[in-house]
Amino acid sequence: MRIAIASDHAGFDLKEILKAHLQKQGYTVRDFGTDSDAPVDYPDYICPAAESVSEGKNDLGIVLGGSGNGEAMAANKVRGIRCALCWNEKSAELARQHNNANMISLGARMVVEDEAMKIVDAWLQAEFEYGRHVQRIQKIE
Repeated sequence: MRIAIASDHAGFDLKEILKAHLQKQGYTVRDFGTDSDAPVDYPDYICPAAESVSEGKNDLGIVLGGSGNGEAMAANKVRGIRCALCWNEKSAELARQHNNANMISLGARMVVEDEAMKIVDAWLQAEFEYGRHVQRIQKIE
């Protein structure tokens, strides 16, 4: 599975940790930046990552920032993206099960490293439940 990952400066350190965590599990990870904790504008990194998921160049995507809010908003501007802001394992699991989220956003200032890895793992392991959720997603699209 191919996973796009991107962050702003506030999410940089956690992005690097999650990237290594994912690669250790055998995922192919494409890093869209940023490459340091120097201040940047998050849309410059988040939008290309989201576009790569929308275009099928990556299967899923993870974006990070201080709170994760702006990153989720930017990703969701890309057609075909359903990016969920996740703050714990249950929110990530439900994002996949009920919303078929193809991207998640995490706030590096909101979750600790161990919790972030659990959130990502819960999202990746969950499966879309289809059924009543399909018509709701179609209404979003």
